[in-house]
Amino acid sequence: MTTQSPPYRHSGEPHATGLAQRLNWLRAGVLGANDGIVSTAAVVVGVAGATAEVTPVLLAGAAALVGGAISMALGEYVSVSSQRDSERALIQKERRELEEDPEVELEELVGLYEEQGLTPGTARLVATDLTERDALKAHLALELNIDQEDVVSPWHAAFASLIAFTIGAVLPLLTILLLPHPARIVWTFVAVLLALAVTGYVAAWIGGSHRWRAVVRLVIGGALALGATFLVGSLFGTVVG
Repeated sequence: MTTQSPPYRHSGEPHATGLAQRLNWLRAGVLGANDGIVSTAAVVVGVAGATAEVTPVLLAGAAALVGGAISMALGEYVSVSSQRDSERALIQKERRELEEDPEVELEELVGLYEEQGLTPGTARLVATDLTERDALKAHLALELNIDQEDVVSPWHAAFASLIAFTIGAVLPLLTILLLPHPARIVWTFVAVLLALAVTGYVAAWIGGSHRWRAVVRLVIGGALALGATFLVGSLFGTVVG
């Protein structure tokens, strides 16, 4: 049996519950993939610019992959945990205020709806009806833009970032290790920029934002990072040599 969306819901709009969770892992995954691609590529290209030997490139790339993946996952966990703790604290505060002084909270809700453009009578009617249904949900949605059933998970963000970073880092590492010198540097540039373009396009498509703008941002940023590290590596290799 198929179910149809209500007529007031348009396709492509985020009416469904769990939006914060989906955006949470999407954001962490995109950041992880981008950082994995760019940071690992920058390291291996920089080292390859300084030496033609494979071993230093392998060691540097492996260290960048492992260290970067763990660092990204830990950073996401700490960051999202702080956000989650703040949201939970706000929810508890709002719950306590509703228990201690429900009349004041009702008047606050009425005032907020009036600020949204409703007439005083309509604002009171809406606020009263929503308070009778679920006062906490009404206050959290209007005052704080929080859904207590959709608080973000730090574990989701950490794992999404860890996996995405690892996948992103493998591409430049394999490219620069499997191809002969000096063509490996050129093809690593090409592979990384293509990967960034795909990542930016897919992320923008999933998030519903401008796709080519995201692609251009990532490609230009990645090209600048690779160019800078290759220049540093080349200068360092020249000086050492």
